[in-house]
Amino acid sequence: MSVLEYLSLKPYNTFGIDACARYFCRVQTKEDMLHLIADEFQYHHKQLIIGGGSNILLCDDYDGLVIKNEITGIEKIKEDEVFVWLKSYSGTVWHDLVMYAVQHNYGGIENMALIPGTVGAAPMQNIGAYGVELKDVFVELEAIDLQTGEQHIFDKAACDFGYRHSVFKTTHKGQYFIYSVTLRLSKHPQPNVAYGDIRKTLAEWHISSPSIKELADAVMHIRRSKLPDPAVLGNAGSFFKNPEVSDALAADLLAQYPDMPHYPLPDNRVKIPAGWLIEKCGWKGKRVGHTGNHAQQALVIVNYGDASGPEIWQHAQEVQASVQKKFGILLDAEVNIVR
Repeated sequence: MSVLEYLSLKPYNTFGIDACARYFCRVQTKEDMLHLIADEFQYHHKQLIIGGGSNILLCDDYDGLVIKNEITGIEKIKEDEVFVWLKSYSGTVWHDLVMYAVQHNYGGIENMALIPGTVGAAPMQNIGAYGVELKDVFVELEAIDLQTGEQHIFDKAACDFGYRHSVFKTTHKGQYFIYSVTLRLSKHPQPNVAYGDIRKTLAEWHISSPSIKELADAVMHIRRSKLPDPAVLGNAGSFFKNPEVSDALAADLLAQYPDMPHYPLPDNRVKIPAGWLIEKCGWKGKRVGHTGNHAQQALVIVNYGDASGPEIWQHAQEVQASVQKKFGILLDAEVNIVR
């Protein structure tokens, strides 16, 4: 394992930002990671661990050590008549894991097809799409303490999952390297077609009782029709989280905007699509310099080719400010801002 110096990170982030890493290395095995932790070199530099680079915005050159996770693989570690337990290593592309499950008719993650990124990032964000979240199938993960090299198992409770949230974004932020993730999937899947876009697509395809492959195909069709391909147009997917507001604020907004999509939650909260709020503020399809909001999905901020990280972040903050001014809601960034 070699450490490179002054390496461009443009190929390693889906926004396509041409920031430079002072130091850069790849880890391809657990032993690589443990060797790196034991090396005194890493103690003298801040660290950034990246997988697919799909959920970061680089706002400057990184004056530290960037660690590229390339530990891949999928194993069936246990099964019974109802379930199968799959362990996937953290550098595995998330969509590859979904396709592996679909091909073997293991149900539970097909609604999350085409979510960008790697398996290691999935529990950090508690990724989700179309009515399904990682926590629904999560069993445990194995993580390595970046200071001591000690290995720890985190079950679902220890991860403290919430909406696009886990303990790895709060009290354990930057403390652990996630090595593997174990999921429990169904051998007798019951496809979740609760979302309207999925039902509409399946109806157009004249499918009334979809297999998980047909459901995954529908999800991929929807995502490709709405979301830009990062290989063509730099982006990190949804830039902001869908906000959760009080019943009272939601009622006030519905009185002004009766067409506002909204989804009741426990504890007298209501979820409102951030994309709708942003679109109502006039940002959908609007280009400002080298950046802007995508024409098909206002929630996605894109790089038209030459945008810098600070330029994109400035644009995102202007979007935030306009939504707060119009609706009294401050949007939280889902993308991690790296400086």
